[in-house]
Amino acid sequence: MAQMAGKIVVVFGGSGFVGTQAVRALARRGWRVRVAVRKPHLAGALRPVGDIGQVQLMRCDITRRADVEAALEGADAAVNLVGLLFEGPGGRFASSHLEGARHIAEVCRDQRIERLVQISAIGADASAAAGYARTKGQAEAAVRAAVPGAVILRPSIIFGHGDGFLNRFASLATMAPALPLIGGGGTRFQPVYVGDVAEAIAGSLERPEARGRTYELGGPSVFTFKEILQLILREIDRRRPLLPIPFMAARILGSFAQLTAVVGIAPQLTRDQVLMLHADNVVSDGAPGLAALGITPTGLEAIAPTYLWRYRRGGQFAATPRPQEDALPA
Repeated sequence: MAQMAGKIVVVFGGSGFVGTQAVRALARRGWRVRVAVRKPHLAGALRPVGDIGQVQLMRCDITRRADVEAALEGADAAVNLVGLLFEGPGGRFASSHLEGARHIAEVCRDQRIERLVQISAIGADASAAAGYARTKGQAEAAVRAAVPGAVILRPSIIFGHGDGFLNRFASLATMAPALPLIGGGGTRFQPVYVGDVAEAIAGSLERPEARGRTYELGGPSVFTFKEILQLILREIDRRRPLLPIPFMAARILGSFAQLTAVVGIAPQLTRDQVLMLHADNVVSDGAPGLAALGITPTGLEAIAPTYLWRYRRGGQFAATPRPQEDALPA
């Protein structure tokens, strides 16, 4: 939008899956985007998403207040996209989610930056058993305390090219003889498209009525965990049994699987992720969401085929997936 021309927004964690799309959406609206990341030399692909000089990269570790102060100097708005899916050498939940969010919000307050968007997650709760959800909930409270007008966005699982959910299970289906149906597969999700989340970020910065509100972002349809795995198998045209794994057994498996994080290898499953599967991940009744931000949600079925084809035998040259039973008996 023209009224944003010359305005500076700082996007913390802007080089990731969601961040890349958010930077693009902000640049389209005329913002000058300062992308604050720990390793700017690895984020060079972001420069072409805007006009020449519109996107600036800078080094920032949000657990260091001095870094945050430098990143926000002269800025008009901020977006905090920093988040960890598991703990390891790359960071801890408490420092990255809570301490980092507090630094950003308090510096925004001190520098009188009123427009702040905090990316949280459905299920964020300061008293949750899972460390991810607990620290996300604590971060929400810290942000609200420092900047009451901040916008909090809580997406369900986010899908799109490069996501860490559909791609993970599709890749697993090309190698494993079965897919794990944790807790019986009844947990419900409301997958939201990454492009819609990016539009929500950009739009919430510009809408005065969004100030101080919390939005829960979900797609047009609700799926159980089992239904998502079945959809993946249909799209990649592979038949795999879905193996039910009780929550208790899955927690034990997750505790062992997450040990790979100690040496910097992303685990396929963590105990924390299993704990979060105990509760549905859907938009709460009556909660404002994408529609309140003027966004029509994009369906999972419309987007998943555009990138899951790579897991078919023959890739893009494979025949259109044929109708099949969704899963073999376990």
